[in-house]
Amino acid sequence: MSNPATDLSQRPLRVAIIGAGPAGVYAADILTKAERDFEVSIDLFDQYPAPYGLIRYGVAPDHPRIKGIVTALHKVLDRGDIRFLGNVNYGRDLTLTDFRHFYDAVIFATGALKDAPLDVPGVDLDGSYGGADFVSWYDGHPDVSREWPLDAKEVAVIGNGNVALDVARILSKHADDLLTTEIPANVYEGLKKSPVTDVHVFGRRGPAQVKFTPLELRELSHSRDVDIVLYPEDFEFDEASDEQIRTNNQTKTMVNTLTNWLAEEQDTGASRRLHLHFLHSPVEIYDDAATPGKVAGIKFERTELDGTGNVRGTGEFVDYPVQAVYRAIGYFGSELPEVGYDERRGVIPNQGGRVIDEEGNPVPGIYTTGWIKRGPVGLIGHTKGDALETIGFLLEDRLNLPAASEPSPDAIINLLEDRGVRYTTWEGWKKLDAHERELGAAYVHGDPGLGELVRERVKVVDREDMIRVSRGE
Repeated sequence: MSNPATDLSQRPLRVAIIGAGPAGVYAADILTKAERDFEVSIDLFDQYPAPYGLIRYGVAPDHPRIKGIVTALHKVLDRGDIRFLGNVNYGRDLTLTDFRHFYDAVIFATGALKDAPLDVPGVDLDGSYGGADFVSWYDGHPDVSREWPLDAKEVAVIGNGNVALDVARILSKHADDLLTTEIPANVYEGLKKSPVTDVHVFGRRGPAQVKFTPLELRELSHSRDVDIVLYPEDFEFDEASDEQIRTNNQTKTMVNTLTNWLAEEQDTGASRRLHLHFLHSPVEIYDDAATPGKVAGIKFERTELDGTGNVRGTGEFVDYPVQAVYRAIGYFGSELPEVGYDERRGVIPNQGGRVIDEEGNPVPGIYTTGWIKRGPVGLIGHTKGDALETIGFLLEDRLNLPAASEPSPDAIINLLEDRGVRYTTWEGWKKLDAHERELGAAYVHGDPGLGELVRERVKVVDREDMIRVSRGE
């Protein structure tokens, strides 16, 4: 007679998803809604006390429409058929061996948290920063310093994606204009003291090849007391550019917006300027005799389009005096304990979401989805397609999965408590959510010139405070 505890045809399928950002939540949602004739039991783990991952810690606070994705994620987790367990660190609190003991399948949805490397001399100088690190700071990530050095008047941002524009917009925007958002108090105070006057954004290719979206671009023009500066010599289009403009409405919209700004450009005398440069490839970040070891400028080689939408160097070099450089050329996934890692792509090696070993064979019961599956490309919504593919393979493999030896939902809770892990729950998140909203409602600013401010929430930053509020301690 088969053992009901290990016979997958006789009990609910136990699945652990590591990562409670959009990728993890989408995977859980798709699995619960999949057409099937058996029950599923899903636990969604995250290393942070709060859910939502990239939405909470990777999206600029002045993005209310993108933040609206939280509403959809909240509805999924609030149904009650997916259990959230936060403040649980994979590799420290629980190992892969632990997960295999309690679950039939494990899905890694840990995303990509660190900056993609930029291989140029001077990248390690004082004043050279990763864009992802800056995003973590202004989004109140619980594991980064509360302080950020904002002492530069002239700043370079390298990259032409959405993160680069987010970084540039936050750097150039007046702190008071962020007070209606959930910006943490320490971030407001830091930005308020910033002496910045000029923020330069540099892209290697032309205006038709940018990676940001029309929404990101339009938001630049909404910043008060910030002039947008463009340069005619940067507006070059080749055959591939013309074809892209003709066939892609998004490219057409962005090119039209940029060329209209160029034609209508006026110096309003704003106290801050946001410069958009194209056809610049970074060569070196350098210091000088006056400030050895600290960023004093950045050198670029001018590029030109080669007819295919790619670029080649022209041999012309230009210098820009800046005191800080932000590298925003993309995110990169981190290696995880006990799981394979593709160092070139920053992903877990996989075939359609099935994790594979060094020989290319699927590892039974181990799956992946989201940016740690395919790399940090595409928009947040694209992770739904990833999740659908991964869940399809998991369901296909179901009866051949290595069955958990302790599939009871209570067993993992007992282990966490035995190990002293102060895990948080969905009910705990709702307590923290309510607390942050109360802080927003009670917020009083000290500048009478700002008028009445309505703040939806003030984000709690300190991890210990998050845990304490969530657990009612």
